[in-house]
Amino acid sequence: VLFFYAASAIAQVVPRTPLTDRLSHTGVMGCYGSTCHSRQEATGETVRQNEILTWQDKSSVTGAHSRAYKTLLNERSASIAKRLNIGPAYKALACLSCHTDAVPKSLQKPTFQIDDGVSCESCHGGSQKWLKSHYNKNVTHDMNVASGLYPLEDAQTRANVCLSCHLGSETKGQFVNHRLMAAGHPRLSFELDLFTALQSHHSEDYDYAKRKTVQSGARIWAIGQAMTLKQQLRLFQNDSLNKDGIFPELVFFDCLACHRTISDDPDWRPKVRPNPGRPLAPGLVKFNDASMIMLLATAQEIAPDLARQFENNVKNFHLALSESPKDQSNASVTLVNITNELVKRIEKTNFSKEQTLGILNVIVTDTLLRRYTDYVAAEQAIMAIDTLLSSMISSRQVPEAYISDMRAEINTAYDAVENPNQYDQDKLTSALKVLQRRLEALK
Repeated sequence: VLFFYAASAIAQVVPRTPLTDRLSHTGVMGCYGSTCHSRQEATGETVRQNEILTWQDKSSVTGAHSRAYKTLLNERSASIAKRLNIGPAYKALACLSCHTDAVPKSLQKPTFQIDDGVSCESCHGGSQKWLKSHYNKNVTHDMNVASGLYPLEDAQTRANVCLSCHLGSETKGQFVNHRLMAAGHPRLSFELDLFTALQSHHSEDYDYAKRKTVQSGARIWAIGQAMTLKQQLRLFQNDSLNKDGIFPELVFFDCLACHRTISDDPDWRPKVRPNPGRPLAPGLVKFNDASMIMLLATAQEIAPDLARQFENNVKNFHLALSESPKDQSNASVTLVNITNELVKRIEKTNFSKEQTLGILNVIVTDTLLRRYTDYVAAEQAIMAIDTLLSSMISSRQVPEAYISDMRAEINTAYDAVENPNQYDQDKLTSALKVLQRRLEALK
């Protein structure tokens, strides 16, 4: 009975996203106009009103969403599509579902253009019921949300929308599996607060705060880690996604657990370091547990009463991967349940200077340093450090000058994870130990 309940417990939390909202989508043209969102300068009184220009920025990552469809026209995309035998990439649902606002044609207004890429309604939802009301001063934000506007100021909602592509979802065409990776698709990497900053088209100023909730970068980061883990586990429990023939779907596992150097030289020794967070025998493929490690750091600071239980649940989950499907399912549900409890704690935490520093100190201490044996966890660790320090600056908890003094060590840590195939754990560890000493000065 528990097994069947467990499977349904995860299935019940599949979130609705703009691609599945069943509302008509107007396209970017519906947002154009100097009185709307296409001014050349950010001179608007309530919002900048140059949001489209920012979204279209050709010179920086800020404009990446607008370039998403054009990516499907390049040689690499053509090569991937050819290997997968799915026809042209710019027509294949497996590509369009995340590189465009790929709603059904029946929901596309005459102004809609598929080559807009990841456009306004890809994230904000179909504008059918709120386009004409969202600039009316007599209509509240909550009223627009009730009409289908996505409340992206809510970190959980934002995470669900972003992760549908930056991790994958059950929606047809939105799951990046190992076959797609093997065909040449780039590795997926995501951190909610950092990607929010990179794609920011608005200012969280006084009138924004009057209309919506403003959350600290630290809380958004923590929510992002928890939601990533929940989505990973939900997809992993989906029987239509978690297998490929007789093999498990390998995209859920750590890439470099298999993609590493081998040799027939009798004097060659594999570079394998023990990971205290994974009690696994040699030769077992390792689940991508980067978000588990980051969430553990959060729990140890803001929910110490749950941290030990969470850590044990993580270890049990790893062990269950070499056991029966029932064991895996039960371990997944147990891990999801405690993650839900941690989300509640995160939402109630104000992420004071002391709390944020506490999380940072956990990330850079020996206990977690020994868990960065794999590239993805190391990548998440350095992004977390950068994000949490930036959050402290924006929240005016520490002067920016204090953080500037740490930039050299932060850059050294980034250098250690610049290339997945050349990840240097010793270099990362050395840089983070220096950061640990510098963090002590901020207390």
